[in-house]
Amino acid sequence: MGEGSERLSELGENQLVERIIASLPSDVSIIVGAGDDCAVVQVDESGEGPWQLLKTDCLIEGVHFLSGTDPELVGRKAINRVLSDIAAIGGRPRHAVVTLACDADRGVEEVEGWYAGINAAAAAAGCFVVGGETARLNATGVMISVAMTGEVERDRCVLRSGAKVGDIIAVTGRLGGSFESERHLTFEPRLAEARWLVQHCLPNAMMDLSDGLGSDLPRMAAMSGIGFDVELEQIPCHEGIGIDAAAGEGEDYELLMAFSPATWEKLETRWQEQFPDVPITPIGTFVEGEGGELPKGWEHFVSNS
Repeated sequence: MGEGSERLSELGENQLVERIIASLPSDVSIIVGAGDDCAVVQVDESGEGPWQLLKTDCLIEGVHFLSGTDPELVGRKAINRVLSDIAAIGGRPRHAVVTLACDADRGVEEVEGWYAGINAAAAAAGCFVVGGETARLNATGVMISVAMTGEVERDRCVLRSGAKVGDIIAVTGRLGGSFESERHLTFEPRLAEARWLVQHCLPNAMMDLSDGLGSDLPRMAAMSGIGFDVELEQIPCHEGIGIDAAAGEGEDYELLMAFSPATWEKLETRWQEQFPDVPITPIGTFVEGEGGELPKGWEHFVSNS
């Protein structure tokens, strides 16, 4: 690297992604390109069928899970992270391919455990693993990458960019403490909840909370071209977890949504009947302007301390 070359630690993930997206080509078949929870493309030449969803994500030892973690839970998380993104756009998962890169000293039993978890989580969601790749790392470590297709009805596709001034900001479940409690390994992607929402109480915008509310809500607001006003005391925290941790730690995989006041009123009277074990909480509103006040969330390549 040249002496004056910019480093990722100086740039950060958000600006890096912006630069990469700016370099990508466009095509009439691309409904939504990079930058949302999934890419959305049209593959049905008739123009009448559902849109196809494309998503890839990876799991890295030492970042997303610790050495010695139950292999089946690792495999489960590898699939469920991608399923969470399919859910966030209102879709249904279809097929997946898995790439495994690890050192040659790994025990075969551990590898088989990863794939047992992968297959079980995919089957539970009605998704089929249809292939992939394996490769050797020269250094000790593991990387599991999952690429998945899905589908969504054209009038039920919910993006990050659709929030409007006056919309109510809401989240499912509770936030924070995911790594301490190992919920990051055992969470259930909100596929059923998201599908019910897009069929009965359509949000204006939706995404999953993987990098923390403090990173993901500003992204939704920025993509929608508006600001946000959050009542910090309304953020639903897990027991023993403070607001800063709930907003900043990430790995919650809950849904972050924007609803019109009319849709929210309708939703409040029906949600508890459908999902009695999954709370949904209003935490603020979208407003005119830019940005808002929230504890900082997670961002790759920069210090998060």
